[in-house]
Amino acid sequence: MAIKVFVLGNAERPGVRKAAEELLPFIREHCDVCMFDLLQEQDLGKVQADLALVFGGDGAILRAARQMGYHQTPVLGINLGKLGFLADLRPDEVRAHLPQVARGAYRVTRHLMFECVVETPGETRTFLGLNEVTFKSGPPFHLIDLDLAVDGEPVSRFSGDGLIVSTPVGSTAHSLSAGGPVLGQELAAFVITPICPHTLTYRPVVDSADKVYTVTVRSDTSDPVLIIDGQESMPVTPENRVTVRRAPVAFQLVKVPGHTYYQTLRDKLRWGTLPNYRVDS
Repeated sequence: MAIKVFVLGNAERPGVRKAAEELLPFIREHCDVCMFDLLQEQDLGKVQADLALVFGGDGAILRAARQMGYHQTPVLGINLGKLGFLADLRPDEVRAHLPQVARGAYRVTRHLMFECVVETPGETRTFLGLNEVTFKSGPPFHLIDLDLAVDGEPVSRFSGDGLIVSTPVGSTAHSLSAGGPVLGQELAAFVITPICPHTLTYRPVVDSADKVYTVTVRSDTSDPVLIIDGQESMPVTPENRVTVRRAPVAFQLVKVPGHTYYQTLRDKLRWGTLPNYRVDS
């Protein structure tokens, strides 16, 4: 029996629709396509599939993870973006690897997802995410003052441009650019990374995903903004209480033979490679 797949992606990215439609007949030769959605319009919780083929970049995979919600399906990413850290395959590699995948020649890795709970008097909203929660100042871009509590214990007060609470998958994204560490993607941990803190003593901290992280803003003079996975944003005020905790579901990533995490670090982030020194003759 053929495996059932979703074909998902971001049709707004150039080349995605063309690549997906060109490969669709080949995909149907090896798989049962139970949903084709490049606009993130369908409710994936109503249909069961074995895999989700996601066309686009890492942003498309983040959207697909949120679209699947609490019914996560293993994702095989097909990279049409710039970096494609989560997307293992290029479109030209699909024809070589998909028949193997259809026969079960792959493994699935499981990765921490988070719930971001935003509480205001009389209302509570919960967002599911994969990469990170970011607090940033808005116009006129004054310093933002934030209080962090872990499992209810006051931990620190941050003053600066903001704060990132990241998963291991997100550790190679915004957090890395802000000076955070690279975490093994299958760890159960969060990274707390200050953004340009106005002090010499703050450093990123890694702690357990079994703890609950609560952030509140001390003043709204900087018009602070909460951003989830770089794609959803909302203003926050001292009336808001923002909690980040482990989600009850895990993101599942399909890894094909010959593609490893350290290989991705080397090839796409140039990690551990020697500088290309110029030798003058």
